[in-house]
Amino acid sequence: MTLARQVDALRSGEQDLPALGEAMHAAMTRLYPICRSITGDGVRATLDVLAESLDLERRSVPSGTQAFDWTVTDEWNVRDAYIADRQGRRVVDFQRHNLHLVSYSAPVRATMTLSELRPHLHTLPDRPDWIPYRTTYYNRDWGFCLPDRLLRSMDEGPYEVVVDTTIAPGELTYGEFVLPGDSTDEVLISAHVCHPSLANDNLSGIAVATQLACALRSLESRRYTYRFLFAPGTIGSITWLSRNADVLPRLRHGLVLTGLGGPGRLVYKRTRRGERSIDRAAAHVVARRGGEVRGYSPYGYDERQFNAIGFDLPVGRLSRTPHGEYPEYHTSADDLSFVAPAEVAESYLAVLEIIDVLENDRRYENLSPHGEPQLGKRGIYPTTGGKSASDAVMAMLWVLAYADGSTSLLDTAAVAGVDFAGLRAAAGTLEAAGLLAPLP
Repeated sequence: MTLARQVDALRSGEQDLPALGEAMHAAMTRLYPICRSITGDGVRATLDVLAESLDLERRSVPSGTQAFDWTVTDEWNVRDAYIADRQGRRVVDFQRHNLHLVSYSAPVRATMTLSELRPHLHTLPDRPDWIPYRTTYYNRDWGFCLPDRLLRSMDEGPYEVVVDTTIAPGELTYGEFVLPGDSTDEVLISAHVCHPSLANDNLSGIAVATQLACALRSLESRRYTYRFLFAPGTIGSITWLSRNADVLPRLRHGLVLTGLGGPGRLVYKRTRRGERSIDRAAAHVVARRGGEVRGYSPYGYDERQFNAIGFDLPVGRLSRTPHGEYPEYHTSADDLSFVAPAEVAESYLAVLEIIDVLENDRRYENLSPHGEPQLGKRGIYPTTGGKSASDAVMAMLWVLAYADGSTSLLDTAAVAGVDFAGLRAAAGTLEAAGLLAPLP
C-alpha cells in the first residue's frame, strides 16, 4: 500500500482510525508506570518495549563523555523512596506514584521533623490534589513531591526519610530506527523518553512516533529515508548531534513530536528560519485541521537543539496541547485519562498527512497547455454538464492551471486554498490520462 492510499483510507473511514487510537493509548498504558529519567534503567526499559515493535538500534554513551558544551552526567537509578510517620506508615511513597520523588534525588537516610523536611517538599497549593513533577539533574540534591492537601495534614513528626537511589558512572542510552528510502535524504522524527509517568508530555509523542514508524515500514516504497530518534530530552539530542556529523547534511525535514493528546487543538511550531519545506507542509495540514501555526522560539523541546545556529536543521515541532499551556502539565493530572484515544488518533493522522505532503509534493508539466484539455473524452469529466464543477474536477483544473514546471502541488494548494490530498489525487488521475508529466 502507498502512503497516499493509507492517508485516504484513514480519512474516508475505510481504515479504522479509532482502533489505531485505542492501540496507541494501550501502548501508552503499558509505558506509563515506568520511572524514566535522562539516564538509567527506566530509559532502557522503555526502549525494550519499543524494540518489540521496531528494530531499534540502541546507542550507549558513557558518563563523562563531552557533547559540545555538555557532559553526559552520571547514571541515576532508584530502588525505593518514602517518608514514613512514627507508626511506620508511608505517608509519601514512590511505589504509589513515581512523581513523588524528585528525579535525580541523591541518596538519603535520616530522621527529620516536618520543619527540617519542608525545604525538600514540593506541592501545588493552587491544585491541592495533584503531585508536581520536579527534577534536579545537574545539582546534587533530593526532594519529594506530594499533594498540598497531604502536606497540610502532616504533623511535626518526626519522620523516617529514605531515598534509596544511586548516582554513579554509567551511560546515557537512546534508540534509533532507520527506514531506508529511494533517496539517502532523510526525515528525522524525534520523541523524548526522559519523563516518568506523564501521559501527554512524553508518552503521546512516543506512541505516535512508533505507530508512524510501523506505517512507513509497511510501504511499498519511500521517497525519503526516515530516522526515528527516541532519546532523553536536551542532553540526549545534544549527544546525538555530537555523534552524527555525517548524518546532519542529509537531513532535509524533521519533526519533534510531543504533547499530542489532550483537549487542545493542533499547534505547529516553525523552524528557526520559518519557511522550510517542513514548515510549509505542516502549516498546510495544521491550518486545514483548524490548528495554529506559531513562529520559532528558543524555548521548548529538542527542536531548539536541532535549530541551534551551529546545526540550523529544518526541524519543527508538532503538539496538540503545548507545554505549560494546560494546568495538568508536569503534574500527576497528566495521566492516562487526560489523553483520549481519539485525540492521539487525530494527531497521528495529522503527522501522516504531513509526511504525505513531503513524500508526494512534486512539480508537474502540463502536456496539453494550450487551453483547457478535453477531460470528457478521457473519461475523467462528468458526462452530464451544466452543473457546478465537483471538488475532484476543480482539483484537476487547479493542477493543470499551475503545472508549469516550477510550481509544486503544495504551492498550488496554497494558491487555491484547497487540500493537498485532493490535488495529489488529481495529479495522479491526470498523469494516468497522459495530460501531466512529473518532473524530478
